[in-house]
Amino acid sequence: MTEHTAPMSPTTPGEFADEIRKELKYTQGVTAEQATPADVYVATATAVRKHLVDSWASTQHDMVAGSTKAVGYFSAEFLMGKQLLNALLNAGLSDQFYDAVKELGFDVQDVIDSEYEPGLGNGGLGRLAACYIDSLASKGVPAFGYGIQYRYGIFKQEFDEQGAQVERPDYWLANEEPWGHIDYNRSQRVNYGGSVVEENGKKVWKPAWSVRAVPVDYMVPGYASGRVNTLRLWSAKSYDEFDLLAFNKSEYVDAVKPQVAAENISKILYPEDSTPQGKALRLEQQYFFVAASIQDAIRVFYPGEENPDLTTFPSKICFQLNDTHPVIGIPELMRVLIDEYGYDWDTAWSITNKSFNYTCHTLLPEALEVWSAKLIGELLPRHLEIINKINEQFVAELGTKTNDSAKIDRMRIVTDGEDPQVHMAYLATYGGLHVNGVAALHSQLLKDVTLRDFSDVYGDKFTNVTNGVTPRRFIRIANPRLSALITEGLGTDRWLSDLDMLEGLVPLAKDDEFVKKFAAVKQANKVAFSNYAKREYDFDIDPNTMVNSMIKRLHEYKRQSLKILSVISQYADIKSGKVSADDILPRTVVFGAKAAPGYKMAKLTIQLINNVARVVNNDPDVKGKLAVYYPWNYNIRLAQHLIPATDLDEQISQAGKEASGTGNMKFALNGAMTVGTLDGANVEIRERVGAENFFLFGMTVDEVEALYAKGYEPKSYYEADPRLKQAVDMVADGTFSEGDKGLYEPLVTDWLNKDYFMTLADFSAYMDIQGEIETLYREPLEWSRKALLNVANSGFFSSDRAIDDYLRDIWETGPLGE
Repeated sequence: MTEHTAPMSPTTPGEFADEIRKELKYTQGVTAEQATPADVYVATATAVRKHLVDSWASTQHDMVAGSTKAVGYFSAEFLMGKQLLNALLNAGLSDQFYDAVKELGFDVQDVIDSEYEPGLGNGGLGRLAACYIDSLASKGVPAFGYGIQYRYGIFKQEFDEQGAQVERPDYWLANEEPWGHIDYNRSQRVNYGGSVVEENGKKVWKPAWSVRAVPVDYMVPGYASGRVNTLRLWSAKSYDEFDLLAFNKSEYVDAVKPQVAAENISKILYPEDSTPQGKALRLEQQYFFVAASIQDAIRVFYPGEENPDLTTFPSKICFQLNDTHPVIGIPELMRVLIDEYGYDWDTAWSITNKSFNYTCHTLLPEALEVWSAKLIGELLPRHLEIINKINEQFVAELGTKTNDSAKIDRMRIVTDGEDPQVHMAYLATYGGLHVNGVAALHSQLLKDVTLRDFSDVYGDKFTNVTNGVTPRRFIRIANPRLSALITEGLGTDRWLSDLDMLEGLVPLAKDDEFVKKFAAVKQANKVAFSNYAKREYDFDIDPNTMVNSMIKRLHEYKRQSLKILSVISQYADIKSGKVSADDILPRTVVFGAKAAPGYKMAKLTIQLINNVARVVNNDPDVKGKLAVYYPWNYNIRLAQHLIPATDLDEQISQAGKEASGTGNMKFALNGAMTVGTLDGANVEIRERVGAENFFLFGMTVDEVEALYAKGYEPKSYYEADPRLKQAVDMVADGTFSEGDKGLYEPLVTDWLNKDYFMTLADFSAYMDIQGEIETLYREPLEWSRKALLNVANSGFFSSDRAIDDYLRDIWETGPLGE
């Protein structure tokens, strides 16, 4: 490694090797000769932390002492990915690390592979949060990421012999975890249950039980900024971990019940909530981390003050609610201000309203959290009182703004009736200063459809911030070959801090020699991915085929079904001889996704994909022409190998359903062409890279809505398209289930009779665009030229730019010292 992408530390490789030796001796208790690669990884991580700790301390000091407002990013997920390479890059120690590890006699990849990926997120929501805290630090903006230190993450995905998803615990903390610093001295008490009584004219919450929230701090180093922010994750502990009396009576299970009950709160990301117990645990989790975080923020910004002036709180920190999970923070801050600090309602509301902003990540009404008021009352009785009062205030305020009683009734935060429900998105919209969507189309639909009534009345609250991704992790670390070529083409590596500089590659798309270099990078990445897939999954991927990827959470609206039906149709054409051998473009299709444990249709789709792969990959008639792979347990590590190797990216959700997507941005920035609908950020990507460099198909949002209104009959599309009919019939007749015609009956029945996300309606257009894709791919220079233009014109999709938008339009703050 010779490319310097960050200010170089004065440390030499030899000195860094000595630092690693020292940590091996004093933290691992081994010599370099006795050490394993895992020892070297931990020692390296410990050494890197020491390089960052002074900047971490000075950032915290300057944040509290200065006048710059900080950002508190509240998120149920932070999908961080492995930390070592990112920390080395941002500390300016990448080159020293590679040389030092070789000097110590170890294989660098073995050391890198020793790090276990943190199980702190599931998909785009968590990865976006991770990109944003990276960009905040890189821009020098003081910030905390606030969330939960999940012990097991969501789950480790495996596939059984029948291809079905099996969920296993992902105990990512089983081995040494050198990045998180546990600070028991700064723990917070979080209360639950009990009742509210009146004492001396004041409401007093008498909780029934409490848990201890212990912070685990992760450094978030900025790239070339000299600033290091904090990701503060809370781990739940019991105040009464062990009942000695019960233990001495041989009641061993009862002896640890308090510990188990408390620790359940931070064990699993998104516990299954189809039961009352599961729902309660989710609400406990959400309140747990926001309550601890709000108390922590007051402690941080008013150190040692018994009676702080919290009217200044909104000038110290603003909280961004990443989806509805942290919205319970609004009544919690009200409770703290009124009950603990004695503020009157109006003052408390003014402080609270200025302290929160809300990002909505969905257009699906069912994804907007709604809690039973009864459940809130059982777990958080004081909060239910506050929510009801907020609702009364809100309804009264609406009465001054509109005479439409039906609209007021629709907008109620707490519904009327025997079983009142609390709409968290409505609470967030009323309780904060701003509401933003995450792509231009999404933000418009949010105003026009999902939160239309609120937009009508509070239109000035609504804005858009199109998502972005960090180029440090998703180009520089994930794709060093492309990174080096970009730097060569631009003559500088400053593009890593200013991704708009990628536009300088546009003239080079006319230079055939540079385009050939770009194509060579893509081919080298495909070979590297093939080797990785063989090593990790025992897959035999041919790097000389088109690599066609669809990696995203498994959900019906994302339409993995559309992709697998097209694969089945292609398989049928090859088997029947309908397509001659000369006309077949060899293609490798790679899926990656987890399905929620209780999502039966999504899990059945996974099983279908795996069994299509089993049939196709073992059929000699299609060998070398078509292959399907589904690597299990899709995560950031796999993404960093697959995305740089991908030729064609699938973004085929039904128009009007995807909020934004960030996978589409990562693929475009890494030189993949996209096939997609006009949905989410696809719209903006297509506008920026050029319509001629994007494969568009399918209905628009308006056409989808018109078809819903007309009455959608999916079976008519099945009967009208022989390709579709054959593919569906092959699923139904047991071709991919060893003759079992009942296995996929729920999928087939849904496709033919419901098909809510209109997979069948878009199938014909999707198959037609695949023909255009194959025609272009047979012209490798032109394909690579267009792929290069995708890279050159995607600089807008940097998380640095997204953070600039937040700083200007929502948070109204900036870097320390400004």
